[in-house]
Amino acid sequence: MPEYLPMSEHLHSLPEHTPSPRRLRLAAVIGAVLCVSVVVIGVASRLSDARSLHQWTDEQAIPTVVISEPESANGSSPLELPAQMDAFTNAPIYARTSGYLKSWEKDIGATVKTGDVLGIIDTPDLDQQLLQAQADLATAKANAALAATTAKRWQVLRQTDPDSVSQQSVDQYNGDLAAKQAQTNAAQANVDRLKALKSYARLVAPFDGRVTARNTDVGALITADASGTGTPLFTVSDTSKLRVYVQVPQVYAPAIHRNDEATLTVPEYPGKSFTAKVEADARAISPTSGTTLVQLMVDNPDGKLLPSSYASVKFKIGSGALGLRVPAEALIFDDKGLRVATLDANDHVHFKPVTIRRDYGKSIEVGSGLAPTDRVVINPPDGLADGDEVRIAKNPQAGKPHEKA
Repeated sequence: MPEYLPMSEHLHSLPEHTPSPRRLRLAAVIGAVLCVSVVVIGVASRLSDARSLHQWTDEQAIPTVVISEPESANGSSPLELPAQMDAFTNAPIYARTSGYLKSWEKDIGATVKTGDVLGIIDTPDLDQQLLQAQADLATAKANAALAATTAKRWQVLRQTDPDSVSQQSVDQYNGDLAAKQAQTNAAQANVDRLKALKSYARLVAPFDGRVTARNTDVGALITADASGTGTPLFTVSDTSKLRVYVQVPQVYAPAIHRNDEATLTVPEYPGKSFTAKVEADARAISPTSGTTLVQLMVDNPDGKLLPSSYASVKFKIGSGALGLRVPAEALIFDDKGLRVATLDANDHVHFKPVTIRRDYGKSIEVGSGLAPTDRVVINPPDGLADGDEVRIAKNPQAGKPHEKA
């Protein structure tokens, strides 16, 4: 039979697996190192995140702006202004005598020469007045002739026989002769006046030109209008040349001189331009508009340009008379007035007061307050204060010219 050992002896005979103290210490050290590493890594990560958050917060506190440099408003952007064209000579023809229009000879658009008949007025009342005046003149002449004969006879009698007639009688007849001659002169003047009025029954062109208006017709009642306050019967205009009137802003007035040439365009001829020349200017500034009136002359031999029509005139202004142009979004208008925000070399904000010389819509020509080297902030954010530091973002409009007028 097999021999069985007691349980206690059997256990003592098994291999021993209990770790040694050295191994336990090593395991504890490794565990401690791992715990410390985890803690260190966690703290370092949180410190890095905190540092990144602080840096991001600081960056967000600095506003980001877009800047633009002022553009010189040189001769490549001429001064363009609206203008009004008028005929070189314009004559409204009024009636100087009353009657009825017998006929008209020229209609609107007709070319006329000096003295051409435009219309004829029938003047029956004036004709009768002229006949009466001629009769009065004949009577006055007859009375003057009789008075002259009588005065001459009394002078002869006084000379041949001084005692037959008195000097008083001779003087009386001489005075009567002078009165009769004066009456004759008055009657002649009345006849001449009525003849002059009769001559106005023929409405004639005062100069070479074109009929631009006819405001009457056959049979119309015509009333003499010596004051020229009524409606003219005809209007004759000389359109071989046209006068062009432009209101020039005060800041540009010194830059425009007599004989300067300008380019004129009209809506009815797109793409076509005409050359106008400065003839005169008012040499005074209007207190209501701040402009001075400038008159130009443009040749119009073919009649393409129409008087009293709208035109646009471009002046070639020297660069010395022009300012700097900035985007309209750069302007700030508040309780401190009109300003723009600029940046110094360290990207700190400085506000500068400016004046507007001309508004082009999307861009503004600044008359004073800016230097060509200034960096101007576009659309400055609210709350931006003088001395604030900013960051510069890329301008999406960089390289694009400002809108031209």
